[in-house]
Order: sequence, then structure tokens, then C-alpha cells
Amino acid sequence: MKRLTDIAVSGTGLLVTSPILLLAMLLVWLEDRHSPIFRQQRVGKDGEPFEILKLRSMPVSTPDVESADAAEVKLTRMGPIIRRTNVDELPQLLCILRGDMSIVGPRPALPSQTGLLDMREANGAASLKPGLTGLAQLRSYDGMSPEEKAAHDGEYAAQNNPLYDLGLIFKTGRYLLSPPPQY
Repeated sequence: MKRLTDIAVSGTGLLVTSPILLLAMLLVWLEDRHSPIFRQQRVGKDGEPFEILKLRSMPVSTPDVESADAAEVKLTRMGPIIRRTNVDELPQLLCILRGDMSIVGPRPALPSQTGLLDMREANGAASLKPGLTGLAQLRSYDGMSPEEKAAHDGEYAAQNNPLYDLGLIFKTGRYLLSPPPQY
């Protein structure tokens, strides 16, 4: 059931958002004439590596950094816009169609995040496909310690069911449609 939902939602999402994604890809490419798609090795279900796809928001030469350190990295001119609107995440819909990811699940970790990966192994979250959204993301993922992320991932793993996923999808939609924070 979850796989069929993943296919239906990601396929529909790609069709609906393709004009936005194509425009954003063009704008990123025009800035520096490099591929607008960022590819990176991540850890998937049961520790299997896979290649994640994102719209590039940083210069080509940027080193791999954990999400907690991403605020310190230089962005392209389009970077802040595509990150705030989450357009940079749209290529992950292809990862979902491919079967490497799911709509809902723990965020895919970098192979270097061994502490987080070990904690996910201990709490059952490592047996799930990584997700485009999930419990930890809705609770301010980027500002969390690995222990907090793993705790939320473990909570999700314990509650993992279609109705729970549906609630997280609706909460994600509400977040994406909310106005940006005022600073």
C-alpha cells in the first residue's frame, strides 16, 4: 500500500510541479552553466547506499556538510529562494519513483553521520525507506542534534502506518503553504 501511494503521489507531484522545477533548473543553470541537479550518496533502507537528487542551491565546489551546518555554506543567488520554497527537494520525487525513498520517513543521512545511523539502527528507523518528509522534519530537523533526530525517527518507526503518514503529509502541506517567517 505504501509503495503504491509513493508512486501515485510522487508521479502526480512531478507532473504538477514540472513547470516550476524546469524553470528553477534553468535559472540555476544560467547562473553558472553547471548542472542544476545535485547528486550525493546517502544511506537508505537497511543501510543501503543510494544517490539522492536535489536542485543545486550551493556552488559546485561546496563540500558535503550535514544539514545542521548548511546555514554556514555559501548559496547561489537562487539558493535562498529554492530552499525556502522547498523547490530544491522536488527532484527527490524521482528518487521515490525509483524506489530509493518514500514520501514519509526519516530523512536520508550522509554516510558520515555514523552516530545518527547507529541510533536509527537501535530504534528500528533504519529498516524504513528515507522520506521526503517525516516527523523529525516537521519538528525543525535542521536545528536538532543527532539524538533528537533519532528519537523522532524512532517514534515514527513505532507509529508507522498509512493514517499516520497521511497526517504527516497534510502537516507538511500546511507548512509549505504557510507564509515565510518574518525576521
